[in-house]
Amino acid sequence: MSPIFARTALVPLFVSAALGLGGCRSEASPPAAEQGPPVVGVVTLQAEPFTMTSELPGRTAAYRVAEVRPQVNGIIQKRLFREGSDVAAGQQLYQVDDAVYQSALKSAQAQQLSSKSLADRYELLIKEQAVSRQAYDEARAAKLQAEASLERAQIDLRYTRVLAPISGRIGRSAASEGSLASIGQATAMATIQQIDPIYVDVTQPARDLLALRRDLNEGRLQRAGDNAARVTLELEDGSAYGHAGELEFSEVSVDAGTGSVVLRAVFPNPDRVLMPGMFVRAQLVAGTRDEAILAPQQGITRTPRGTATALVVNQDDVVELRQVTVDRTVGSRWLVSEGLQAGDRLVTEGLQFVQPGTQVKAVPAQNVTAAAPTAAKEG
Repeated sequence: MSPIFARTALVPLFVSAALGLGGCRSEASPPAAEQGPPVVGVVTLQAEPFTMTSELPGRTAAYRVAEVRPQVNGIIQKRLFREGSDVAAGQQLYQVDDAVYQSALKSAQAQQLSSKSLADRYELLIKEQAVSRQAYDEARAAKLQAEASLERAQIDLRYTRVLAPISGRIGRSAASEGSLASIGQATAMATIQQIDPIYVDVTQPARDLLALRRDLNEGRLQRAGDNAARVTLELEDGSAYGHAGELEFSEVSVDAGTGSVVLRAVFPNPDRVLMPGMFVRAQLVAGTRDEAILAPQQGITRTPRGTATALVVNQDDVVELRQVTVDRTVGSRWLVSEGLQAGDRLVTEGLQFVQPGTQVKAVPAQNVTAAAPTAAKEG
């Protein structure tokens, strides 16, 4: 057999062997399995009562402040109070040397007695026309002037007893025994502050105040109470103050430098825990919302432009994209004002595996805790 014939005869054998091997491989491969819809974790949103609380920085201020100043000139003889103690309105605080004023009072009394006697005598004589009308009028004028001088002398003598103008806690004394008290002096002798009740002045951005009023006027938020808003305090050491206060008024103008408005609340302070000038944080309960939508933060994402969005599974188990409006955080949730409603199934797990229009299988989410607060704090 020639070599050419031998090579030609072997070709069908190789082809047959190749076909046989290919056929065996095809029979051994199993058919591809069909995959189901992706599984996503969802949270069914529910409407719930919600209390809006604004947390604002503030400082305490005395309810009333009075500076004790002398109203007569003289040497201080006694100081009659203990620094840092509580004093009552009308309590004597200092005694100014009254020797000169006692003498002036006696002189005024003598002058008043003499002028009164003369005026009374002239009153009898004028009826008999024994004196002129001018002399009688001058005697009456002298009598009135003497009475005024006597009253002034009595006032000056009373002012030598320096009294407390209001009730409150008195500070350190700037005057001591032997020092000179002068009318119109620049330095006050002491300062009294009434700190029960006590004011707390807090600042709130004007834009937040406008938003709060708009929500109240449009009915999205109801007032927390019939009267003034309730306020609670957190002290500098983080502890809660034991008494609640009420918002008394808001400033009528906006600070041009900070763009904020001053709100003043009044608090009872029976234990004198609060002192003027202390830094505190006030929680202002501004209003309530009966049916608020609070969405877990895991289900809210933002586009590169900052728009808040959410994926929701509809009744046909198809994913929908929603644009939402969020107001603030409430613990681990967002307060949603637009875009979501009660009954929506919000996707919080598997967001990276689905897109709008995808058919999915919804199961309860495992990455969201059931407990959540119902009050918002705005810092």
